[in-house]
Amino acid sequence: MPTKKKSSPAYVGFGMLTPVYIMALDRLPKHNTGAIVHEVSEYVYDDAAIIACNLRQWGVPTAMIGTSVGDDLLGHHVADTLKKMGVQGKVRFTKKYRTPLEVNVSDRQGARTYFWQRSDEILSTLDTTNLSLIKKAKLLYVDWYDGEHIIRAMKEANKHNVPVFLNFEHGHKNPDLLKKYAGMVTICQAVTDAAQIGKKQAMLGVARKLIKAGIQTAIITMASQGCMAVQGEEIIRVHAPRVKAVDGSGAGATFSSGYIYGYLHGWSLEETVRFAIAAASLKVTRSGLQMFPVEEIWDLARTLRAERMIFRDDQFHVIRRFLRLPQNIPIANNPLVKGGQRLAQRILPKKKTPHHHRKIKRSLVE
Repeated sequence: MPTKKKSSPAYVGFGMLTPVYIMALDRLPKHNTGAIVHEVSEYVYDDAAIIACNLRQWGVPTAMIGTSVGDDLLGHHVADTLKKMGVQGKVRFTKKYRTPLEVNVSDRQGARTYFWQRSDEILSTLDTTNLSLIKKAKLLYVDWYDGEHIIRAMKEANKHNVPVFLNFEHGHKNPDLLKKYAGMVTICQAVTDAAQIGKKQAMLGVARKLIKAGIQTAIITMASQGCMAVQGEEIIRVHAPRVKAVDGSGAGATFSSGYIYGYLHGWSLEETVRFAIAAASLKVTRSGLQMFPVEEIWDLARTLRAERMIFRDDQFHVIRRFLRLPQNIPIANNPLVKGGQRLAQRILPKKKTPHHHRKIKRSLVE
């Protein structure tokens, strides 16, 4: 029988390849003490590989261009796992070093500690990878912590007009690095520790900085505080739901997976951010990286609290707070849902339109 031809990958991840052990426990122990581990999960890291595997669970064709792994049991386990998941791309083996290993320890309070093996020798193998998979891709994903090695892949993507998603995390604090990457990036996901503990001015400050740098789409993730996404003059803030955390490992990569899924399907910014927040929120409720079905994620996504904002005259303005069921999704076309929406419109009091937009103080964005 003829071999079935694989679809060209819509997503191509570029970065580190390593097996990981994820240990879930109630609380991280104090120094020089121990704790009971309730569950151990195995997976393939880093974020680029996590996203490739997550998207495959949702039916998206993906590929991975990664570092070389050792020609040992762990290295072949990585290759076999990716193949089993249906992730395209050749995994290269080397006898120069053993396969690096990562261990993540997560507790129910959302704290996470990780131990990883990364070296210049391992990362330098990215410089000799075959980049041909990028040419027909719909999106390239790279991580800033892989250093200068990502530039070659980003330039290749730019050459073929392939959008680039950069996970920048705290890298935006380096103005030279921001200036170097901004011109090559389509979507930038960043974070600020202050925002993660609820300081809105930090969130807005990072968003403002990325906008001024010329980033087309800037995403500021804030853990339990949700996220803000900026695309041109459109700004969406979506709040995360309260969930019972079990394992926070891979939550950021799951958010990226959700965002990329919506992006590849041509959803609106609001729909995409809602889905990403819901996917990441559900992920932390159980250990490991088995994704929830798309339908279950949408059940949560449509309930999330959101705000629509604009950025003008160097300031952010809230123009609307709302809970809205995104359109153009299967659940939105359900007759019962539509009937409920019509009923709500008849019986709920109409809100008065404010005479002016509420302005956020300038100090919040500086």
